[in-house]
Amino acid sequence: MPKKMSAARGKSIAGLLAATSLVLALSGCATFDVTAPVDARNDAPAANVKDKDAQLARDAKSGAKDDAAADGVDCRKAKCVALTFDAGPSENTPRLLDILKQEKVHATFFMLGKNHIADRPAEVKRIDAEGHELANHTWSHQILTEIKPEEVKRELSRVQDAVQEITGKKPRLMRPPQGKTDEMVSDVSRDLGLAQVLWSVTAKDYQTTDSALITKRVLEQTKRDGVILLHDIYKGTVPAVPGIIKELKNRGFTIVTVSQLLSPATPEPGMVYRP
Repeated sequence: MPKKMSAARGKSIAGLLAATSLVLALSGCATFDVTAPVDARNDAPAANVKDKDAQLARDAKSGAKDDAAADGVDCRKAKCVALTFDAGPSENTPRLLDILKQEKVHATFFMLGKNHIADRPAEVKRIDAEGHELANHTWSHQILTEIKPEEVKRELSRVQDAVQEITGKKPRLMRPPQGKTDEMVSDVSRDLGLAQVLWSVTAKDYQTTDSALITKRVLEQTKRDGVILLHDIYKGTVPAVPGIIKELKNRGFTIVTVSQLLSPATPEPGMVYRP
């Protein structure tokens, strides 16, 4: 008589099947690695866990607050959600940064190169200086699964080089346009030291300038360990951010960057992270 499957084992297999389905859906017969932030944390190397716990202990001793503005945030215990913005920086980004600073929230910025990083280096510097996470959204928003590997490399490496020239840092995260990736894109990303980040919450703010609707859509979809996708290039988005942050905090969420959401794991090049 077969043994009953434990709840933990069942959950693990269910997650594996879901990840496998995603791989097949995104890439046909090709395979590549997909994981959720919570699974990445659970599978973090023991050395990472030890370092994280030591940092938390130091923060507690020094009186650092356990919030998104401090290194002491621990998404293993806190009800975290990552806030991300695509396709900037733009003329709206300074106002967005003012809001995030006032609210003591850090976000991840998946930036475009052409007409954005190239034209707004001051905003890129400020994003970095104020503790937000720099990330790559390609140079010209080409669909990576539809171009050759050398073109994918060029789309990503141009952003890497531009951001490094401005800030002295290279992004560790990238978001493929439209979320379309495959084995080839994963291979190129791995070679460039980039992990891929998809999302679980979208306001479809490219369809509307109604800030109230954008807020409603985000709040309806947000769950623990999710990743929120917004765009700081659209007129209705930045005005929605204060209300989104206020209500998420009211609901007990800690708003973090993608890397904070993954910690004590660190972003693995080539991996696709999808809540």
